[in-house]
Amino acid sequence: MNKKNLAGVVISAIVFMASFWFSGGIALYWNAAAMVIVISGLAVAVMLSYPVEQLREAFKVVHVAYSGRLTTHEEIVDTLLDLSVRSRMDGMLSLEKAGEKTTISFLRNALMLLVDNFEEEEIKDCLKTEMSFFHMRRSESERIFQSMARYAPAFGVAGSVIGLIGLLMGIDNPAVILQHIPVAFISTLYGVIFSNMIFAPMAETVRSRTRNELINQKMIMDGVVAIKKEQNPYKLERKLVAFLCPEDREAKTEALRNITRKYIKMRKDEKQSKEKVLREVPLVKAKAS
Repeated sequence: MNKKNLAGVVISAIVFMASFWFSGGIALYWNAAAMVIVISGLAVAVMLSYPVEQLREAFKVVHVAYSGRLTTHEEIVDTLLDLSVRSRMDGMLSLEKAGEKTTISFLRNALMLLVDNFEEEEIKDCLKTEMSFFHMRRSESERIFQSMARYAPAFGVAGSVIGLIGLLMGIDNPAVILQHIPVAFISTLYGVIFSNMIFAPMAETVRSRTRNELINQKMIMDGVVAIKKEQNPYKLERKLVAFLCPEDREAKTEALRNITRKYIKMRKDEKQSKEKVLREVPLVKAKAS
């Protein structure tokens, strides 16, 4: 989650809590019995639906989605253009070191396939398989939070029914009525909040993160295949910018020129260093004799 979103969440949450305070005080909306009914019922339903290992994995996914930074599409384009220019100037084997340095596992796997001289169709097949199973795993995590968002209001209603039953059982006793009225109303409130403020946004976050990661993976696959075909970097640049918003496309041609200039300068410096060494070798021999 970026800083702007975090600031928005904090401010909105404070305003939301303040609305309870203005309506009679936050303590008025706290009821332990209602909370236990909703949470315990939700826990039973979820654990009957999914294995504990799968639930643990889903919460890991949502933790990474909120705390981890997603590589932007622009950064992927820049990386692929850099790799394209490097491969044309230094050869395919030079990409092995780049694969070891990158933190993007999908890019690392793609570059290893490229360095190991897999054919174009084999590279596509391996990467599409990885993308497919990645999407399936993420869809499972998303479905868990969608289920929790669907179950929570139902158990809020269940808590309300329990409260109403207790109220009817003590219809002749005002103390019992006052004890069960909060459970009857607040349970529904808890169910709605858990569903629409916590679990539904989590499911949407996982879905959005998955969609963006799949776009990055598609860009990487197309870029690696283009490098395999030794496609001109300028052609690759025109292909990759199609993934970007129109306002983000303009700077990519200039970025590619800068990358090319960088590698040309590196090669020129290396050539000058070698020539300098070759000139110094006869002088050293002459002094030695």
